[in-house]
Amino acid sequence: MINNKFKYTQFIKSEAKRLGFLSCGISKAGFLEQEAPRLESWLNQNYNGQMTYMENHFDKRLDPTLLVVDAKSVVSLLLNYYPSETQNPDSYKISKYAYGQDYHFVIKDKLKELLFSIQSAIGDVTGRAFVDSAPVLDRAWAAKSGLGWIGKSGNLLTQKVGSFYFIAELIIDLDLEYDTAVTDHCGTCTACIDACPTEAIVAPYVVNGSKCISYFTIELKENIPVEMKGKFEDWAFGCDICQDVCPWNRFSKPHNEPLFNPNPELLSMSKKDWEEITQETFNIVFKNSPLKRAKFSGIKSNIIFLND
Repeated sequence: MINNKFKYTQFIKSEAKRLGFLSCGISKAGFLEQEAPRLESWLNQNYNGQMTYMENHFDKRLDPTLLVVDAKSVVSLLLNYYPSETQNPDSYKISKYAYGQDYHFVIKDKLKELLFSIQSAIGDVTGRAFVDSAPVLDRAWAAKSGLGWIGKSGNLLTQKVGSFYFIAELIIDLDLEYDTAVTDHCGTCTACIDACPTEAIVAPYVVNGSKCISYFTIELKENIPVEMKGKFEDWAFGCDICQDVCPWNRFSKPHNEPLFNPNPELLSMSKKDWEEITQETFNIVFKNSPLKRAKFSGIKSNIIFLND
């Protein structure tokens, strides 16, 4: 049996590595004081657009002890999704995170295994796993846990591996050793702000979510506004522009998670293939894919918008 904070912490970090996570950082669970006014201001300016779920559970977003009774620690984890190959250049583009299987299921399984390992080795530990589908401020916790800094694009950035990774958490009722935040290394660079075709990054570190190409192609449930025509640069699902231009992403390395490997057909698809795709082909190529969120009808209407 393991019996102290240092050993618990080392055990959790080594288990995270064994499960394929890129890195693991730990913070003391408590109210995110600095984030509260930022979140309030962001919502007051309607930067969430039709993502009304962002307005729900305001207190829970800021305080993990309201999500897990007697929570002591937030274990933040990064999982790389940077692909070794990208799409045919003559194609409508989809965000790299959506190349493989839906990350929610892939990561949830890993988190359940991590929690089981913790309980098996340490004993009676209660916790919950979170993957971007509950009111948890992932990037804030990852930054607080020393896994990177929140860049001008709003993405979590790290010097060694850039930003092409998912963020997930385990919130547990176990005292651990806590990591410290790292410094910001964006400097005077404005590559992400300059490159965004819809001007969604309204100021350094402030993103108007309702102007982001990802919002228009995934979240928006009505027609894309006419004034956005010609601004999407062939993005049909999501957008990676701010990440692709970020100098820190020169250091991205391909992931080693087989479930994130794309269907080979996806990489070779041309614009013509996308335009002629049938529901049947969509179901085969994008089985268990994040594209299911936009549905066949959503992807088709996005492509029509790009063509008009």
